[in-house]
Amino acid sequence: MKLLLDTYLLLWAAGSPEQLPLAARQLMENEHNELFFSPTSLWEIAIKHSLGREDFRVDARVLRRGLLDNGYIEIPIVSEHTVFIDSLPLIHKDPFDRILIAQATVEGITLLTMDGLIAKYPGPIMKV
Repeated sequence: MKLLLDTYLLLWAAGSPEQLPLAARQLMENEHNELFFSPTSLWEIAIKHSLGREDFRVDARVLRRGLLDNGYIEIPIVSEHTVFIDSLPLIHKDPFDRILIAQATVEGITLLTMDGLIAKYPGPIMKV
C-alpha cells in the first residue's frame, strides 16, 4: 500500500515515534508499504517553526533529509493537484491539509491522518 503521511504523523515518525498511534506504527513498519511525504508538510513545518510554534520545533531541511535517507518518497506538487482543490467540499479550510487531500486523491495514494476533519473527505484517506 502507498501511504502519504500527514504533517503530524511525519513529525512524530521522525522525532517522537512513541506518540504515533499503534495502527499508524504498524502500517509504517510494514515492509510492503511505501511511505510518501509532500513538500506541503515541509512548507507547513517551516512556516510554523519560524512563527515559534512549540509543536513545530524541527528544522524542515533536516527533516526532509532524514525522510529521504529513511526511504520515504517525496511527491512533488504539480498543477493537477492545485486545480483539484476546487472540487473538494469545504469540510476543512486548512490549505495545507487540502493540498494533501488533493495529492492523495489525484495520485491514488492513501492519506494517513489522525485528523477527523480530513477523514470526512471522500477518497483514499485512512484515519488512525
